[in-house]
Amino acid sequence: MVIAIINGPNLNMLGKRKPSIYGRETLEELNEYLKKSFPEITLTFFQSNGEGEIIDYIQTLDADGGVINAGGYTHYSVAIRDAIEARSDIPFAETHLSDISGREDFRKVSLLTDVCVATFMGEGKESYVKAIKFLSEKNK
Repeated sequence: MVIAIINGPNLNMLGKRKPSIYGRETLEELNEYLKKSFPEITLTFFQSNGEGEIIDYIQTLDADGGVINAGGYTHYSVAIRDAIEARSDIPFAETHLSDISGREDFRKVSLLTDVCVATFMGEGKESYVKAIKFLSEKNK
């Protein structure tokens, strides 16, 4: 089983950007934690600050599932939403380190929720863990 982990803008700044909200762990440390937590699953990792690069990646993705934290694009990228919707052959789980429903008004809206099979948020790296577990169970 292959599950792609897709991270959007500013997630490469984990550990530096607002540690009180996003934690002190870097993206590399998060990725290593996920690999160690799921040795039976092939996890691929992709991060981009560019909307088009994320769309291109989704369009060409060869995986059994996708976990996406689209960062700020979550709240306004119709294009990323449409790319996920176009890949109806791959289940996507939306994930966020923080609880976006309890943050600024503009962050409370997700354009991805209705095209993803599940959403996990507000539990730091455990949001990713729960998303991977969900997709792995869904694909059994």
